[in-house]
Amino acid sequence: MASGGEEPPTPHRHTNRLAQERSPYLLQHAHNPVDWYPWGQEAFDKAKAEDKPIFLSGEFESFEDEEIGRILSDNFVCIKVDREERPDVDKVYMTFVQATSGGGGWPMSVWLTPDLKPFIGGTYFPPRDQARRPGLKTVLSRILEQWQNNRSALESSGQRIIAALRQGTAITAEPGAAVPLAPDVAQRCFQQLVQSYEEEYGGFRDAPKFPSPVNLMFLLSFYTVSRSSSEGAEALQMALHTLRMMGFHRYSTDSSWHVPHFEKMLYDQAQLAVAYITASQVSGETFFADVAKDILQYVSRDLSNKSGGFYSAEDADSVPASGELLPDMVEGASGSTSLADIFMHHYGVKEQGNVAPEQDPHGELRGQNVLIVRYSPELTAAHFGVSVKRLGELLATARAKMAEVRKSRPRPHLDTKMLASWNGLMLSAYARVGSALGDEALLERAVQAANFLKEHLWDPSRQTMLRSCYRGDQMEGVSQTHRNSPPIPGFLDDYAFVICGLLDLYEATFQTSWLEWAEELQLRQDTLFWDSQGYGYFCSDLSDPTLPLSLKEDQDGAEPSANSVSAWNLLRLSHVTGRQEWVQRCQQLLTAFSERLSSVPIALPEMVRALMAQHHTLKQIVICGRKDAPDTASLVATVNSLFLPHKVLMLCDGASDSFLRSRLPSLSALCPPEDSGAARALVCQDFTCSLPLTDPLELRTLLLDGTPPLQT
Repeated sequence: MASGGEEPPTPHRHTNRLAQERSPYLLQHAHNPVDWYPWGQEAFDKAKAEDKPIFLSGEFESFEDEEIGRILSDNFVCIKVDREERPDVDKVYMTFVQATSGGGGWPMSVWLTPDLKPFIGGTYFPPRDQARRPGLKTVLSRILEQWQNNRSALESSGQRIIAALRQGTAITAEPGAAVPLAPDVAQRCFQQLVQSYEEEYGGFRDAPKFPSPVNLMFLLSFYTVSRSSSEGAEALQMALHTLRMMGFHRYSTDSSWHVPHFEKMLYDQAQLAVAYITASQVSGETFFADVAKDILQYVSRDLSNKSGGFYSAEDADSVPASGELLPDMVEGASGSTSLADIFMHHYGVKEQGNVAPEQDPHGELRGQNVLIVRYSPELTAAHFGVSVKRLGELLATARAKMAEVRKSRPRPHLDTKMLASWNGLMLSAYARVGSALGDEALLERAVQAANFLKEHLWDPSRQTMLRSCYRGDQMEGVSQTHRNSPPIPGFLDDYAFVICGLLDLYEATFQTSWLEWAEELQLRQDTLFWDSQGYGYFCSDLSDPTLPLSLKEDQDGAEPSANSVSAWNLLRLSHVTGRQEWVQRCQQLLTAFSERLSSVPIALPEMVRALMAQHHTLKQIVICGRKDAPDTASLVATVNSLFLPHKVLMLCDGASDSFLRSRLPSLSALCPPEDSGAARALVCQDFTCSLPLTDPLELRTLLLDGTPPLQT
C-alpha cells in the first residue's frame, strides 16, 4: 500500500536499519522487533561472516510478534525488499517460489544460503499455526533444524531448482526461427480476448477486474487495420464499452467496476490517459478526451513533485463528511428536486449504502456509498426533466462542491517514490494527450517531466539511468529531491519506458534534443541488457553478481513488458535515426518471443502491436515548414487528431533539425534547408514518398483511407 503521509512521531520500542531508508514500504517495517537489513552488501557480508541463512521479505503481521522477531534476529540475516525499487530481486525469487510451492503471490518469503542461493520459498505464513497452515514460528524451527542437520541436502536441492529454472525460463530464438506472421498472431490475440471478454460491464474477466490498458490499446490498433470487417467493429466496441464502464484504481473487487481496491497507481493513470485519448482519436467522442484530461489534472494536482517528477501511488481516505452538502433546489426540474437528489440518482447513492455484503467481505464499507455512474446523462436528464447540457452543469457544480469539502479531510497516504520507469509512462501520457488536444499546458508539463528525468535520474558520468528518487523532507522543489544511497541502477523498464516517453515528447514538441537523448539511452540499453546469443533483453544487468537467474519478462500485465516497449522503440528509432541495425534487432527480439506470440498472444498484446507495426512498416510523416507558422500547425494538428499506430512524425523546419538531417540525408532533398515556402506534408514508406500535400483535409484523407500518388 502507498504510504508516506505526515504523522506526528511516536516513541517506538524497536528501531532497525530500515529507519534509514526512504522507501515507504521499508519504513513500514522500521520498528518491527526484527533486525531487518535492506537488500545490499552489508547484509550479504553479515550472512557470510556468521554463516547464517538469509530470510528475505515476508508478511507484516508476523513481524510485530516479539517472539518471532527474536527467533528471526538470532538465527537469520533478515532482509526486506521493496519490489518497486528492486523488481529484479522480486522477479527472481518469486519465480523460485512459484516453482517450488506451485503458486506465487505477495507477500513473498524465501530462505537463501549466505551466497544468495534460495532453498525454501513460500508466500504468506501466519504468526502461529492455523488449521492445516503452519505458522511462521513452526516454519522457522523446521528450517533451522534442517539447516543444522541436513544443510548439504538443502543447498544441493536449491542448486538443482535454480539450474532447472535457468533452463525452464529461458526465452531464446531457436536456430532457423523467423518472426511469426503478424496477421495470424493478431487474429489469434483478438479471438483470445473475445473469449475472455465480459459483455455486460466490459473488461476481460469477472472479478477482480483490472483496467488492462494493454488489451484496450491492442483492440484499438486491431480496429485500425480491420476497419471494414465485422471483427474490427467488434474490437472497437469491446474497447469503447470497457472504457465507458471502468474505474481508475488498481482493480475492482466486483465485475461491475463498483467497489475498487482503493489505491491509485501512477502506471495505471498513465496508460489509461493514453487509452482514453486514443479512443477519442478513433471515435471522435469528446467524452474520452475529457476523461484523459481529468486523469492528468488529477496527476498534476495530487501526484506531482515540484521538481517535475511524479509520485508512485496514493491511497484513498474514507473519513465521512457530516451534514448535507448539496441542499440547493434545482429550478426547472420536475417536482421538488435538489442538487443532492440529482447527484445521488446519477451516482447510485443510497441512504443505507450501496455496497453489497459480498463486495465487502471485511465489513469496512457497511452503510457507506462508493460513487459510480449508474445512468447515462440522457437517462438522468430525462428522469428529472432537464436538458443534457443543464444536467452536465449541475453535476459539475456538485462535484466541485464535493471536491471543496474533500480538501478539508485528511490527505490520503502518498508514496513519494519517483520511479524512472513509471515517470516514463506518464511522460508519454502528457505528451500524447497534449499533442492530440493541442494543449500547451500539458506539453509544458511533459517537458518538465523529461527535464526531471534527465536531471535527477540520469547519471551522465556513468551513462546510467537510476531507478528512483524521493521527495525531500521540506518539499522545496528540485534541491529537496533525494536519491537512494547508494543509488539503484536502472533496470530494463527504466530505459525502455523513458525512451518511449522521449519519442512521444519529440513528436509532440519537435525538440530534437529529446531524440538525441533517446538514441543515447537506446545504445546504453543495448550494452547493458541485450542477449547477443538468444536475443531479446534481460530485465536486469547481467553483471550483477547477487542474482542467481537472468530473466526476460514475457507478460504484458499491469505494465507493458519492457521487451514489448523496446520492440516499438527500436522500430521508431530506426526511422528517425536511419540505424538499420535497430530494424534487425527488433526482428531478432520478436523472433525470441515467437513461441509465446504464436501460442498465447493474449499474454503479450503490446508486443503483438509491435509485430503488427513491423509487418505493416511504419510510415514516416514529414512536415516541411516553419515550426511556429500557422500552416505548419494545421498539418501537425491534422496528424495528431488521428490514431495512427504505424507512423513516426518528423518536422523539418530548416533551423533546428540538424540532428535529423545528419541521420537522414534524404530529408534535405524532401525539405531543402533554405526553403521558405508554404508548409507541406509528405507521407513516406519503404523509401517512397507521396507528393507534397498542403491541404490538411487532403492529408487527413490520405492518412485514413487513400493510397497516395507516389514519387521516389
